[in-house]
Amino acid sequence: MSKRTLVAALAVSAVFVTASAEARDLIQNKGSDTLVNVAQAWAETYREVNPDVAVAVSGGGSGTGIAAMINGTVDIANASRAMKQKEIDLAKSKGQNPIQHIVGFDALAVYLHKDNPAKSLSLAQLAEIYGEEGQTESWSQIGLEVPGCKNQEMVLVSRQNNSGTYAYFRKAVLGKKRDYKMGTRDMHGSKDVVELVEKTPCAIGYSGLAYATDHVKLACVSKTDGSKCVMPSVASASDGSYPVARPLFMYTNGEPTGSIKTYMDWILSDAGQCIILSKGYAPIRDVTCPPATN
Repeated sequence: MSKRTLVAALAVSAVFVTASAEARDLIQNKGSDTLVNVAQAWAETYREVNPDVAVAVSGGGSGTGIAAMINGTVDIANASRAMKQKEIDLAKSKGQNPIQHIVGFDALAVYLHKDNPAKSLSLAQLAEIYGEEGQTESWSQIGLEVPGCKNQEMVLVSRQNNSGTYAYFRKAVLGKKRDYKMGTRDMHGSKDVVELVEKTPCAIGYSGLAYATDHVKLACVSKTDGSKCVMPSVASASDGSYPVARPLFMYTNGEPTGSIKTYMDWILSDAGQCIILSKGYAPIRDVTCPPATN
């Protein structure tokens, strides 16, 4: 093959590769740290279902995803809280029309060090622990002595304020008009919360149930002082019996069409819902899933 022929062949090959890449639909998916693991699992599995569609997933928190939806720079925004009306209004003022899709449910678990002897905590107790002007500062104030916790002073582990988990816990536990205490340790991600609680005997934290490990303890939570507590689980998130259960959302700009609609339909199908179940979240309905394989 002559040099001129080789150059021509390479040029044709480059055009073909470029055309193939352009023909592949790319869906930008950004937001909730709670949802990022399952969103990545959806994207990876969907690559096998439809190789002509690529889904690029990134986290950063619900606020990050919602901001991207408002600015029109993302196709699907993941959120562990509902968009606020002022956010919807701002999006519409910029020509966007956010449409909400519930894709699963989560139990927002309260994490304790594995040596913490607490058997249950009520919403009122949690509000006094985390809320501004709350009177509970130590484990001894609620009748507990935690091994390895110097002075029994509580270490409050929280999330950053762009997190949907932060916003939902504030609303569900502290109340709309109450803020967090000063001095909380605000972690970037859900995994970071659990890891800090694991290493800190004095600590208490909150995060999605899917981030639970065998190295931490989950608190049994009651709606009122003295009432029966409920453990966080897929089942208690599904039936709403767990006091801090919440829906998980994806937002699209308008009713989805084309490859985005096909992808959203697949997420809500049994195949997609079995994936969210495998990641420790509750599906939107009862599903029968094939047994897991190694």
